[in-house]
Amino acid sequence: MLITVENLIFEYTGFRALNDVSFSIPAGSITALVGPNGAGKTTLLRCLSGLEQPLNGAIAIDGIDVLEQPRLCHRKVGYLSDFFGLYDKLTVRQCLHFVARAQGIEPDDCPNAIALVCKRLNISDRLESTPAQLSRGLRQRVAIAQAIIHQPKVVLLDEPASGLDPEARHSLAELFLELKQQGMTLIVSSHILAELEAYSSDMLIIREGKIVEQVAIAQHNTQRKAFKLALSAPVPNLAEILANISFLSTISANTQQATFQLKGDEQQQYLLLKTLLEQNLLVCELSPIVTNFQDVYLSTLKS
Repeated sequence: MLITVENLIFEYTGFRALNDVSFSIPAGSITALVGPNGAGKTTLLRCLSGLEQPLNGAIAIDGIDVLEQPRLCHRKVGYLSDFFGLYDKLTVRQCLHFVARAQGIEPDDCPNAIALVCKRLNISDRLESTPAQLSRGLRQRVAIAQAIIHQPKVVLLDEPASGLDPEARHSLAELFLELKQQGMTLIVSSHILAELEAYSSDMLIIREGKIVEQVAIAQHNTQRKAFKLALSAPVPNLAEILANISFLSTISANTQQATFQLKGDEQQQYLLLKTLLEQNLLVCELSPIVTNFQDVYLSTLKS
C-alpha cells in the first residue's frame, strides 16, 4: 500500500478530532474523503501532509514515516488546502518558481518544471499574468500546479471545487483523472458526492473523527450483483416465479417489478432473461443496480 495510517489520534484543546483512525490506500487510486462538517477531514489531510503532529499513531507514505520525517514526506506529497493562497502581485511564473525552489528543485531545473506543470494544467498561456487577473477556475489550476510542481506521488486536495462553476468543475474532474493516469495517487475531500463519483475509485467515510467505511466502489458493485426487473404488464405470481429460479436470492417483488441478487456471471444473466421470456413475461427492463457514492454514504447512516 502506498499510504498506511494506523491508530491515529489527534486532539485540539478539549476535543478529539481524530479517534483511532486506521486505513490504507493503494497506489494509482483516487479516494474520495467524505463526511459532515467537523468530521475530521481537514485535520486528517493535514496530518497526512506532515503539517500537523498527532497525539498518537503512525503514518507511512511510500515507505516514509511521516511523523518522524515530515520534510522528506513533503517531497512525496502535494497539498492543496481549502483556503489556498496565491501571491497576487507575482506572475504565475514567479509563483511557480518560488514554490519549485521551496520544494528543493535546483534553479537550472525550474524552467523545465514550470513548463511541464503548466502543460499538465493547461495554463501555459497565463505565465505572465498575475493570479489577481485570473478567474476562480484558473486560480485553482495555478494552486494545483504549485501543489504538484515537484511531481509528488500523493496529492491531497481539500474541497478543490469550492466556488467553481459547473464547467470548471467538469474540467477539474478531467484533470484529476489525467493526474491519476500520470501515476499520482489522489485523496480528495468534498461534500458533493455526485461530483466525486465522476472521478473517484474509492470512498473513505469519516464521521466524528472515526472511519466508518472504506469502499472500493467498482468492487462493491461487482460483489453485490443486484438487479432490477420491470414488466410492461402485471403478473400476479411474479414473486413465486422468481423464487423458483435457483440462482436468484433476496427477492423483493410486486406484480410488475422486482429486485434481487443474481448468482453467477453474464451467462446466468442470459439464462435468466431466457427463462423469463419462455414463461411469456413481458420484460421491458432487466438491468444491474449500480451502487453510487450517495447510496453507500447513506447506508452508513443506518448502520
